[in-house]
Amino acid sequence: MPSFPGGLQKNDTSTGEVPGAKAPKIRPPRGWRDTPFLPSRSLPTYTGPYPVATMEIEVPAKNPRSFSHIKREHRHALRLETVLMTIYYPSSHLDEKHAPEDKKHSRQLWLGRPRISMAKGYGRFAGVGDLAIPLFLPAMFTKLPAYRNAPVASYWAPSVDTKDEGTKAKTTQGSKPEGASDEPRFPLILFSHGLGGTRTMYSSVCGEFASYGFVVCAVEHRDGSGPRTYVNHTKSGSGCMAEGDMDGQADHNDEERRRGYDVVDYIFPKDNPLDTAPNSEKGVDAVLRGGQVELRMAEIEEAYAVMCEIHGGKGQNVADRNLRIAGYKGSSSHGLEGVDWDKWEDRFHLKNVTACGHSFGAATVTEMLRHDDRFGYISAGILYDIWGAGTTPPEEGAPHHRIRSPILAVNSEAFVYWPQNFELVESLIQEAQAEPDCSPAWLMTLRGTVHISQSDFSLLYPNVCSVFLKMVANPRRALDLNINASLEFLSHVLPTELAQVNRAYKNENLLETELSPLDRIPSTMLHRPSDKWVAARLKIKHEWLWRLSPSTFHKVNKRRAEKAGRQPETGDEVWLHVKPTPEVIERHMEKIEGRASLKEDKVESAMPMTADAKEHEEAEPVVLPG
Repeated sequence: MPSFPGGLQKNDTSTGEVPGAKAPKIRPPRGWRDTPFLPSRSLPTYTGPYPVATMEIEVPAKNPRSFSHIKREHRHALRLETVLMTIYYPSSHLDEKHAPEDKKHSRQLWLGRPRISMAKGYGRFAGVGDLAIPLFLPAMFTKLPAYRNAPVASYWAPSVDTKDEGTKAKTTQGSKPEGASDEPRFPLILFSHGLGGTRTMYSSVCGEFASYGFVVCAVEHRDGSGPRTYVNHTKSGSGCMAEGDMDGQADHNDEERRRGYDVVDYIFPKDNPLDTAPNSEKGVDAVLRGGQVELRMAEIEEAYAVMCEIHGGKGQNVADRNLRIAGYKGSSSHGLEGVDWDKWEDRFHLKNVTACGHSFGAATVTEMLRHDDRFGYISAGILYDIWGAGTTPPEEGAPHHRIRSPILAVNSEAFVYWPQNFELVESLIQEAQAEPDCSPAWLMTLRGTVHISQSDFSLLYPNVCSVFLKMVANPRRALDLNINASLEFLSHVLPTELAQVNRAYKNENLLETELSPLDRIPSTMLHRPSDKWVAARLKIKHEWLWRLSPSTFHKVNKRRAEKAGRQPETGDEVWLHVKPTPEVIERHMEKIEGRASLKEDKVESAMPMTADAKEHEEAEPVVLPG
């Protein structure tokens, strides 16, 4: 662990909290579900100028197969049979049927169905069993602040900050940029969740991106890294259980065949259930985690193939295969009802895709970036609080197996005090910056945050995070910082044609702040816990007052700062450890702008074709990855 000198920096108040934190963005509620009435918990509405909508899709995999030799109950544990995703996207206020004021329109559940069973899955993952049911009871009524199956936006949003214009910006049509098409084509983001996550656990992050003009495909991984997920199967024909059992890709039991679905719970490593802990004596189960990453990457390939179909005007084919409809486990009766697939054709980009993930999802993104021959359509990566032990080192003797794309790594403060993890994140930054393919890379830490500050859990249960994990940062402000830094990053590294879609975010210049090397940060600004709680929680002064009332604690320290005449500074909330030079960014943009059209032509040929795609190559212009 680096040493921390005790000298103070300019304007340091020596209190240890985040005294100069700015207020979160305005998120006015749109209905009773968004207000804090019990017994429900509400998620904050999104701050971008677009209303947000979602689609829930599960389809049979094009290339089903098993991964690794790992078995549980004498059966393959890591199997790819279907791919499940929630797509978050900018919606249109121009369609009266789906207007934001229409409170009767359906919204997707946050916890998912069946809710009691999902809560039990979380309890098993957390080691508290059925005690999780009362904890999750309020969240069982929570719905995403997004409309299901609403039309995709067909207009350019205004280039104003919703903080200045309020909700009026969400019902206003902006003018198109000079030289742009009448209808915007949105950039695509592929999102990978962390251990214990689901496709809706990060709905605030994904929805925020969508509200600023991005289409986000959040995959639910069936690799045993989530608390619980349900894998549906077609009743007959392609994708049914009998077919999978016959070709040896799966081995279902009689009960699973009868009910027509599998249940995949969190997989604990044998004889090493706490392999993720920093103090684990046996270390990480590399065989299990490596197999999971391979399955995760295959699921993302399958999800991208679905997006290719939708982009190519074949959305109805996806809807015809969809298993998240009435009669299937965990499904809504709405299915994909009401989606106008013709309006989806060519409405988002298949090139220069951004891969984004949290924790183990960020480790997944890292491995995808290292396989640019396989994921040639991905041009940038966002790593939220990466679990470094879940990554594998670059292959020796394979110079192309390394990160050669721009990356933004955002650490929680809790993970900064885990020395092995921080050093690994630094090595990823160095890997991206290495010549001859030097790419822009940023590494930053959000003060006062913990590992789950980048998920919905900190928003739904802020008191749990404050009292037990010692999270000091306002969870909504932490969300703002994550999103603003990410949008600023994408404005630096995406081609102009893609970056111009996002014109409304408030640029706080988080990536331009003065560098704060870890070994130069005063100890009085740190919340380093004892070794027992490394990476799990923070340590704060006057903990008795914090436990009584976190809000009072913040107010007292804010008054102290105001009395001292201290003005908020960006460094109060963010430590920027590494940033590229302007020359590196300029060189990257020259390269990516020059290759943009060429890469679009080559994106199909860079992906392997399935047997099904080869048979229909002439009829199907979109090549599907296997």
